[in-house]
Amino acid sequence: MNAPDREPASDLWPDPLVSRVPYRVYTDPGLYREELERFFYRGHWCYVGLEAEVPNPGDFKRTMIGERSVILVRAEDGSLAVVENHCAHRGARFCQREFGTAKRFVCPYHQWNYDLKGNLVGVPFRQGFVVEGRKVGGMPPDFDMKAHGLTRLRVQSHNGVVFASFDHGVPDLRDYLGPEVMPWYERVFDGRRLVVLGYSRQRIPGNWKLMQENIKDPYHPGLLHTWFVTFGLWRADQRSQMVLDAHGRHAAMISRRNQGGEGEATRGVASFRQNMKLHDERVLDVVPEPWWNGPTVTMLTLFPSVIVQQQVNSVSTRHIVPRGPGVFDFHWTHFGFADDTPEMTRRRLRQANLFGPAGYVSADDGEVIEMQQQGFVQDPAARTLSELGGRDVGPTDHMVTETLIRGLYRYWRGVMEV
Repeated sequence: MNAPDREPASDLWPDPLVSRVPYRVYTDPGLYREELERFFYRGHWCYVGLEAEVPNPGDFKRTMIGERSVILVRAEDGSLAVVENHCAHRGARFCQREFGTAKRFVCPYHQWNYDLKGNLVGVPFRQGFVVEGRKVGGMPPDFDMKAHGLTRLRVQSHNGVVFASFDHGVPDLRDYLGPEVMPWYERVFDGRRLVVLGYSRQRIPGNWKLMQENIKDPYHPGLLHTWFVTFGLWRADQRSQMVLDAHGRHAAMISRRNQGGEGEATRGVASFRQNMKLHDERVLDVVPEPWWNGPTVTMLTLFPSVIVQQQVNSVSTRHIVPRGPGVFDFHWTHFGFADDTPEMTRRRLRQANLFGPAGYVSADDGEVIEMQQQGFVQDPAARTLSELGGRDVGPTDHMVTETLIRGLYRYWRGVMEV
């Protein structure tokens, strides 16, 4: 099915190769609206937060799925609920606080109020009232409180991470993640209680898919990021593997840190700085943890909305929030584990300075994504090329490849029917 305001599929992407993506895929407003419907509002699970963010009954967090505001809340019985943040009466987005604790949700406009699971429990003047001996007003006799609650989403949590979907027919979360990716998910989220360490946010002037691509792209880190290539955090000569789920939508990039220094992987690389030294070596005070089981880095992309980062001792989720065809918000949640020592918590916080909006590494990604979007707008008839390592899609035991990006667009084309 084609949206009425976008060109026919055959004209949009005439090339049969998924390795050659038309620039219009990143700029077309009609396509963007379709993406919201097909990826964020039906058929997919989207990340909404960590259970540790709403530990007690009444605790809530306001967050986003696509462009729709939703509320993750811990109900009175301890269960998790996600409701859409607009009143069933006149549509007001009633919750303005990022976090809080509540017994009920009350819309300030006409004070309709809802319990923590979104059921309508109070309507002012529902029965009307008496004026000069005559009953006036009130809702119609057939008004059904049960029919006018908040939009409730399907919710599933696995090992402390909460996902929700507007589509109540979406497959079970474990099936959605798939057996190929699940071991890498459970490597980080292994059932230990999570502790939130802090947040950061940024707005990046680029299409939301570019961040999914960025974390499916092992080609750039050892070239773009001076820190990575100089200090051995991520280089082309490291032991690594690329993993995809059966659909190509989710992926894991896995690698082991080396000691840095010159070598074949740094020859001719302009970002390599042999003489770069740290003023504070604690930034790279890396302590291996038992749960790593070898790899020092796993970057997990769960389509469409979240990235799970484990870079040495720093762990975080990165939530992708689309804001239009050419802009998205990026919400970082840095976390640790309840059994961390105080020393490990400080280590995680120090290493978090590598990442985030002003991170020694991640600032590069935001800037280069903006540069990509500028190029796409400049020449809409052109297309990208992602053919490092060939044109096929599949797992690899090295990082000199763009196979994960090809997998993403094979899946994208299928769902978008182009």
